[in-house]
Amino acid sequence: MKPINVGLLGIGTVGGGTFAVLERNADEIARRAGREIRITTVADRNTKRAREIAGGRIKITDDAFSVTRDPEIDIVIELIGGYTVAKDLVLAAIENGKHVVTANKALLAVHGNEIFAAARRRDVMVAFEAAVAGGIPIIKALREGLSANRIQWVAGIINGTTNFILSEMRDKGLSFAAALAEAQRLGYAEADPTFDIEGVDAAHKATIMSAIAFGIPMQFDKAHVEGITRLESIDITYAEQLGYRIKLLGIARRREQGVELRVHPALVSAKRLLANVEGAMNAVLVQGDAVGATLYYGKGAGAEPTASAVIADLIDVTRLHTADPEHRVPHLAFQPERVRDVPVLPIGETITAYYLRMRVLDKPGVLADIARIFADGGISIDAMVQKEAGEGESQTDIILLTHRTVEKNADAAIARIEALDTVQGKVTRLRLETLQGI
Repeated sequence: MKPINVGLLGIGTVGGGTFAVLERNADEIARRAGREIRITTVADRNTKRAREIAGGRIKITDDAFSVTRDPEIDIVIELIGGYTVAKDLVLAAIENGKHVVTANKALLAVHGNEIFAAARRRDVMVAFEAAVAGGIPIIKALREGLSANRIQWVAGIINGTTNFILSEMRDKGLSFAAALAEAQRLGYAEADPTFDIEGVDAAHKATIMSAIAFGIPMQFDKAHVEGITRLESIDITYAEQLGYRIKLLGIARRREQGVELRVHPALVSAKRLLANVEGAMNAVLVQGDAVGATLYYGKGAGAEPTASAVIADLIDVTRLHTADPEHRVPHLAFQPERVRDVPVLPIGETITAYYLRMRVLDKPGVLADIARIFADGGISIDAMVQKEAGEGESQTDIILLTHRTVEKNADAAIARIEALDTVQGKVTRLRLETLQGI
């Protein structure tokens, strides 16, 4: 049977890993796919590096658009990244009748609706397993393995850089700045780590998972995004003492009124498996009505783990290369005409529990005033710890855990507490996720 010819756009870390794994496991991959899959052309601005990695038998070019027009190419792998040139290349490949495999979560989260519509018009596939959680097959699980389920929520540690930083802060008592510097030294964080530490990368991935889980369009612009830059070591310590760990979570939750789509640091009970995911590892927890909770764990980045997902997509596309387009798995799991434009709820409508830390004057009546404010707002207190003031000190910390409530009610209560003369400065607020199931 005629081999499948692949054009690779970008042969950096993931591109190099893809080339190496595809070459090393060529026989096994052909046995699975039913025919040989071979990279015949590589496009990269650094043609010298491309030749060093690919050798002399592969066509090397610095013109990526020429690959999208090549009539001999069946599948284009886009590993350039970003929103601009990558979008133009993907749309060009689609317009020229090429199937596309991409690891570009930013591109799909922002422009996925347009890209998938173009692919449907041209009867080609866009596969993107590598866009979320590296080598963990979470897209396939959501789109196919759990397709009998009404997915209720998805919550995940989907950014290895921030998880490494939080692990270092907890294990070694490092400040955020020191933990970030260590992540950069070890290569877990980029020189400019903004997308990671501000939660943007995780929000891209959460947006993709929410679309597949609930059959809704990509709506990255409506996601609530918070990073870990303002997180203080003292809160990690207090959380640990209360039996919790702080993780940056991407959460998509189905509600009657719409969908919650949010990324932020959150307390998770140390008894939960998700709380014990350490270092640069990723994990995604999915709650379905029939199956219950399922957990997917593994390496969320790196050359060969991500290449594993890229090549799995290549095999899938190869198997379905000649199939009737109507019989292929839809891009977002649901048939295109059944994708529903369900609203993403504003963060004020989120329902969750809270960790609150406040600095107060060490005097009688303070707790009573705070408790009264919560009672007025209909917010139930789950646990409370008041630290003893040090010798000669007139202030102390109060830490409260609340039961689940609507965020706008918590905001109103916090505003009233901050207005008390006995409360010094701002209240530190972190969300607390129960993640019932595992």
